[in-house]
Amino acid sequence: MPVGEFPILNYIGEIIDVLLVAFVIYKLIMIIRGTKAVQLLKGIFVIIAVWFLSSFFGLNTLQWLMNQALTWGFLAVIIIFQPELRRALEQLGRGRLFSRSAVPEEEVLTKNIDEIVKSMSYMGKRRIGALLSIERETGMGDYIETGIPLNAKISSELLINIFIPNTPLHDGAVIIKDNEIKAAACYLPLSESPFISKELGTRHRAALGISEVTDSITIIVSEETGNISLTKNGELYRNLTNDALKEMLVEELTNSAKAKTTSPSRWNWRGKKNAD
Repeated sequence: MPVGEFPILNYIGEIIDVLLVAFVIYKLIMIIRGTKAVQLLKGIFVIIAVWFLSSFFGLNTLQWLMNQALTWGFLAVIIIFQPELRRALEQLGRGRLFSRSAVPEEEVLTKNIDEIVKSMSYMGKRRIGALLSIERETGMGDYIETGIPLNAKISSELLINIFIPNTPLHDGAVIIKDNEIKAAACYLPLSESPFISKELGTRHRAALGISEVTDSITIIVSEETGNISLTKNGELYRNLTNDALKEMLVEELTNSAKAKTTSPSRWNWRGKKNAD
């Protein structure tokens, strides 16, 4: 008997169809979340909104420009989103597209912060230069791919060994993502700001550079002085104590109520905020 003779089956099929499409879109959003594609996607929505408004108000020239942008937009999306599309296809090939991503527990994050502070303190006392960047919302996949993949658990012993001078991985940055050491010997973009102090070296310039293009937290240990510094949002916090470093990491990397209500101005008496 034809399915059309059972309207309820048609309704169920349409509901399943909509749910499957919604689920696929949701998983795709999860893939591009935390990458540069999010900002680009917002730009596409702005173009669509401008096109709608220009059509509504009869702005012919602006509407023509938006039509051209949308006409070539499909090709542009493929080119611009190439890394994200490749990552999605790789995950689909591994069967990971529809897997549930694990959410790191707060106590695991706290333990990792302790390991990071311990390693920075050790290297600071011995003037071992270090550069460590922690990914947050903005993806750092492009920079991770420039280094040597590790995918290792965070430990102070491993971090110290990575940055020991004259070892294969000591030159470059360590990038932490999803509570793992994703890669070492990574290349970070250097800041081109003319206001950076001449006394600061390549590590500090790289830390400022990555903080200008992402929302990552980057820690630097000076090889010359052993001082510990931190960059975020294009700002440099210098000469941090171990307690100040831990407090800043806890505030930035945890979602506790204390972190949300603590003002960054509390850092000023512990670490010198310096934008140069």
